[in-house]
Amino acid sequence: MKKRLIVFSLLLIIFIPCLEAQKKEISQARTYIKSGKSLDKAEQMMQRLLKDSVHRKNEKIHLIYIESIRKQYDAFNENMYLKKTVDTAAFFNMVRKLFLANECFDSLDATPNEKGVVKPKYRSKNSAYLHTIRQNLFNGGAYFIRKQKFEDAYNMMDTYLDCMKQPLFASYNYPENPEAAYWALFSGYKLSKPALTLKYADIAKRDSSHLEYTLQYLCETYKSLNDTAAYVATLKEGVERYLDYPYFFTYLVDYYNSKEMLDSALAVVEKGLAHDPERELFLFAKNNLLLNLGQYEECIKISDKLIAKNESFAEAYYNAGVSYINMAYVLEKEKKNTRKQREAIVDKYRKAKPYIEKYRELAPDKKDRWAAALYNVYYNLNMGKEFEEIDQLLRKG
Repeated sequence: MKKRLIVFSLLLIIFIPCLEAQKKEISQARTYIKSGKSLDKAEQMMQRLLKDSVHRKNEKIHLIYIESIRKQYDAFNENMYLKKTVDTAAFFNMVRKLFLANECFDSLDATPNEKGVVKPKYRSKNSAYLHTIRQNLFNGGAYFIRKQKFEDAYNMMDTYLDCMKQPLFASYNYPENPEAAYWALFSGYKLSKPALTLKYADIAKRDSSHLEYTLQYLCETYKSLNDTAAYVATLKEGVERYLDYPYFFTYLVDYYNSKEMLDSALAVVEKGLAHDPERELFLFAKNNLLLNLGQYEECIKISDKLIAKNESFAEAYYNAGVSYINMAYVLEKEKKNTRKQREAIVDKYRKAKPYIEKYRELAPDKKDRWAAALYNVYYNLNMGKEFEEIDQLLRKG
C-alpha cells in the first residue's frame, strides 16, 4: 500500500508541473491572440502541445490553435485590402493550414458521446466560414503552378478536392471539379509521383479542355509503373479521340512494332490515313511498316510520295534504297544464275544507289545505316573507288 502511494505521489510530482506548463502556454497564446501580435508564436505553442498525444483530445487547445491561424489569415486579408505588400505564397499556405486544422478538430468535435450519439458543436459554424474561402485553395493551386512549385500546387488542389469527402462539409455536397483534378494530376506528374498523378485521374478525365494532356500524362505514368495493359488502353483511347495529336498514334504504333504485332500497327496506321491521307506522319508510319512487312514496291511508292512532298525527308530515301537492296537479296536467294537474273539484281542495286547516297548527304552522322548499304551497292555495281572509300570507313568503325 505504501509503495503504491509513493508511485502515485511521483506521478503527481511529474504531472502537476506539466499541467502548469500547459496552462501557462495556453494563457500566453491567448495573450498573443488578444493583442494581435506574435500570432505565429501562439500557433507554434499550440502546435507543440497537439503533437503530444496527451493533449490531442483537448478541445481548448484545438480552438486556440485554429484561432491563431485564422487571425493570421485575417491579417493577410487586411494588408491586401490596404494594398500593402503581402507574401502571396504564405497567404495561400495559411488558407490550407486553416482547412487542415478545422478538419482535424472536426474529427474530435464529432466524437460520439457516451450514448454513441454524434452531435458536433462547431461543425456548422466552422464549415460555413471555410465554405466562403474555399475558392482560395483552388486559386492557391493555380498560383503555385504558375510558379512551378508543384508540391505546393498539388497540396492546394488536393485539399480543395478532399473537401468533397470531408464530414465537415457534408451539408454542401460539393460537386467534382474536373479542372482542379487535372491540375492535381499535372502536379503529381511533374513531381514524378505516380500515386499523386493517379489519385484524381477519373475526375480529371472529365475535363475536356485538357483531356489530351491528361491521357498523355497517364500513359507516361502507366509506362513508368510497367502497367502495360493500362498504358496500351490509354494510348488506344488517345488514338480514338485525338488522331491529330501525334503522341498517341506514334507511341501505339511503336509499341506494336516493338512486339512485332505488325497487323495491329498497320490497323492504327490505316485509321490515321483514313483521317488524313496526306499527313506525313501517317504516310511515314505506313512506309516503315511496309518495309518491315517486305512489301517493297508499295514502300517505294510511299517513299517517292513523301520525297515529292519534302525533298529533305531523309528516312524516306533510306526506306526506298533499302527496299531496292532487299529486292536484290530476294532475287539472289533464287540462285538461278542466269544472265537475266543477274541483270535484274544489278538493276535493283542501281536504283538503290541514288536513294542511299542522298540519305548519306542528308544524314551524314548516321554512318551505321548508310555505310553498310552503300558497301553492298558499290560492291555489286563494281564501283571500285567508291567501294574502297566505304570499306575504309567501315574498317575504321
